[in-house]
Amino acid sequence: MHDLLQKAIAGRRLTPVEGLRLLQSPDLAALGSAADAVCRRLHPEPYRTYNIDRNINYTNICVSGCRFCAFHCKPDAKEGYLLSREELYRKIRETIGLGGDQILLQGGLHPELKLDWYESLLRDIKRSFPEINVHGFSPPEIDHIAQVSQLPVEEVLRRLQAAGLGSLPGGGAEILVDRVRRELSPCKTSTERWLEVCRAWHGLGGRGSATMMFGHLETLAERIEHLERLRQLQDETGGFTAFICWTFQPGQTDLAELPKAGAFEYLKTLAVSRLYLDNFANLQASWITQGMRIGQLALKFGANDFGSLMIEENVVAAAGTRFRTSEAEIRRVIAEAGYTPRRRNVFYRLTD
Repeated sequence: MHDLLQKAIAGRRLTPVEGLRLLQSPDLAALGSAADAVCRRLHPEPYRTYNIDRNINYTNICVSGCRFCAFHCKPDAKEGYLLSREELYRKIRETIGLGGDQILLQGGLHPELKLDWYESLLRDIKRSFPEINVHGFSPPEIDHIAQVSQLPVEEVLRRLQAAGLGSLPGGGAEILVDRVRRELSPCKTSTERWLEVCRAWHGLGGRGSATMMFGHLETLAERIEHLERLRQLQDETGGFTAFICWTFQPGQTDLAELPKAGAFEYLKTLAVSRLYLDNFANLQASWITQGMRIGQLALKFGANDFGSLMIEENVVAAAGTRFRTSEAEIRRVIAEAGYTPRRRNVFYRLTD
């Protein structure tokens, strides 16, 4: 254990077997200390960052049927919606009014919306709000748009980029192991397709995040396999800006009987992620699922970024987890952890 931690602290790459040994360890303090050392080596600056954006779900209509999701509606459900332009613009104006410069635009796998609808949506947003970055459409959404439109993924991405897509969120990864994906979300993009969408986006010069939702049907070895697939693609493209992991929220889902992963499991997995993902510059804390105090502690377990103010969030909230905060509280929490709070954009450039 000590030798493996020293290896990671020194910047030498861990193997999957070594990563699994660390993830199996109950020594949370040692893992956290090592992850903090790596984080401080990569980020010796006296500040830690955050940003202001809004998660706008343009639709909740989805044909994926993921067992972990309490947000989606079937196409014929009366609760299904597709946001009007007026409502979308209202949300964007509110975001700008609160100091935001970005929207996280995601929805379900809508069975009828083709590429031209998304192009029109992006052009309208950029025409009305040219200063807003659209961090939009997860890899499964991109793959679905390509299938519905009967077009190659690369063409879909190129046209969305031309219409105003600024960056690609890493949602829909869950666990990048097909055994887990078949049990968790059998109608969703495979591991290889998720990675291929990111690879194509990076090939166009695009940047985006990578994620992991854990604490459900996966094994510890499969968590490491997920990290390994991300690390391999980052070696190849260098297109990921950050990694964000969070725990599955079982409330109100088809997997509600599963025990909820707590702070120990979250902090352990975050720390091992920092030790393993040696080619990722940034790791975000997940206060939205863990609350502000554990989010603050994450800054000592490998995270150099506090994530977003998240003016609006619907998917995690639909499962019954509803943490909210303000910019003032984020700045206070970062300061209490011993750092200067600094705002940044999605590309991790400081904006204050």
